[in-house]
Amino acid sequence: MRNTPPPHEHIDTDMIKLEVNLDDTTGEWLGYVLDLLFEHGANDVYYTPIYMKKNRPGVLLQVLCSVELLDKMKELIFRETTTLGIRYYPLTVHRLERSFIKVATELGEVTVKIGSYQGQVMQWAPEYEECKRLAQQHQLPLKAVYDAVRRAQGNNRL
Repeated sequence: MRNTPPPHEHIDTDMIKLEVNLDDTTGEWLGYVLDLLFEHGANDVYYTPIYMKKNRPGVLLQVLCSVELLDKMKELIFRETTTLGIRYYPLTVHRLERSFIKVATELGEVTVKIGSYQGQVMQWAPEYEECKRLAQQHQLPLKAVYDAVRRAQGNNRL
C-alpha cells in the first residue's frame, strides 16, 4: 500500500511573512481576521502572545502567503485590525513532498498524509477530520481512531 515518490524531492517556495503587533484588538476580532486571511489564500496564520510597550499584553499576528497575495493581505490586515503598520519580508519555505494513501481500519477508511524527503518517509499523519468523524460515529475517543490507523499500518512509518 505504498505510493512511489514523485520525481521531485521537495518544494522550495518563495513566500512573504507579514507581522503585526496588536494590543488593542479583541479575541473575537482576532478569530475573525484569522478566518478571513485563510479564506483569501494565506498559507498559514498564527498568533503569539507578546508583551508590548508599558508591559501591556498583546499578540503578534503572523501571516505566510505567496508573493502575489502580499497586497491583498496588507489590505485585509489594515482594514480588519487596529494596526498602524505592517512588517513584511521574503522567506523560503522548504516542504516535504506530500502524498496521500487510504488506510483500511476496523472502524473505516482513513486518508493518511505522507511527507517524504529524498524518497524516504519522514512523517505520516491521519487526516484529522476523517478521524473525528469516525470517533463520533463509533462514540470513541479520538485517540482510539488514531491508534486504529497505527495498528492497520503495523506501527511502521509506511
